[in-house]
Amino acid sequence: MIGIIDYGMGNLYSVSKALERLNYDYIISADPAELRKAKGLILPGVGAFKDAMEQLNQTKLTDFIKEEVAKGMPLLGICLGMQLLFEESDENGVTKGLELLKGRVERIPGITAEGQTYKVPHMGWNSLDFHQQSALLDGISEGHVYFVHSYYVKTNDQDVLLATSPYDVEVPAVVGKEHVFGTQFHPEKSSVIGMQMLQNYANFLEKRSPSYEQI
Repeated sequence: MIGIIDYGMGNLYSVSKALERLNYDYIISADPAELRKAKGLILPGVGAFKDAMEQLNQTKLTDFIKEEVAKGMPLLGICLGMQLLFEESDENGVTKGLELLKGRVERIPGITAEGQTYKVPHMGWNSLDFHQQSALLDGISEGHVYFVHSYYVKTNDQDVLLATSPYDVEVPAVVGKEHVFGTQFHPEKSSVIGMQMLQNYANFLEKRSPSYEQI
């Protein structure tokens, strides 16, 4: 079973419907006691980084997520949920994130080095460039996925970059380290490739120890 974290800023419907199409059990909850019963968590997100962290802090989910991940609970962040995995964001002032991965979130510049402007937000279908193997990318070699975002992750930790997408700046599209993963795009809206990634995450959970705390 996957636990979808409900903190008031996630697209719960589309994520849950995607899991239903995969015939994978899930719960939607803000209750740590309920979420601990899951084999892994999904942190969806739509909106502003600062607002999201305020919601996580107010609902006492920040400490829960960090403590469970430290014990070995797998976590998948989607869109804003991926950005929240990192150290901080400068959206609406500097805000500390979950600090599970190294890097910070900044606005896509919208202007090239030559002074030409381009569209922000980065919205629509874009290709993936794969950097390293990961359980999340099993069986996927190429294709396009669906993005909607104005901010992107900047990180010096190349080990977390699983796939990027070109948009003047190099957008980290899939990140991961050990049992923490993230996608900047919406896998639940990304057709076959996105559904394969969600299936891969479910497969990853099934291969884990029945009790992640023993890992």
